Amino acid sequence: MKKQTGIWIDSTKAIIVTLEGGKEAITEIQSDLENRVYHDKEGDKGSFFGGQHIDSQKSFDERKKHQINTYLKDVISNVTGADELYIFGPAETKTKLEQKINSEKSTIASKPKSVETSDSMTENQIVAKVKQFYSQKQ
Repeated sequence: MKKQTGIWIDSTKAIIVTLEGGKEAITEIQSDLENRVYHDKEGDKGSFFGGQHIDSQKSFDERKKHQINTYLKDVISNVTGADELYIFGPAETKTKLEQKINSEKSTIASKPKSVETSDSMTENQIVAKVKQFYSQKQ
């Protein structure tokens, strides 16, 4: 029996639906990504400490890059046993996940069957979309 997995992903969370032997399992992974928040004492040009200028945007971007990397690795570690992958979601996180899967030299790299754009969905809608995707494939 094939282990078919669907991943709905955005920058706040990933919902993983696994279909195997007529049963479904749902896993939710929360991301720790921080979004840009304006602080009262923070200017938009960074900060000055004596003669040294610190650009807060650059350090924020670097920190966010590491957070995304950790988040995607966590999602990938939850789907390593899948035979087929269906990735969907809004924005660009789904394509970053696909790139990460393809860049990892592992057995999972050949698994993605489709990457699609979709709106925000409820958990039930996500499960229904994954079931519909795999029922069309057979």
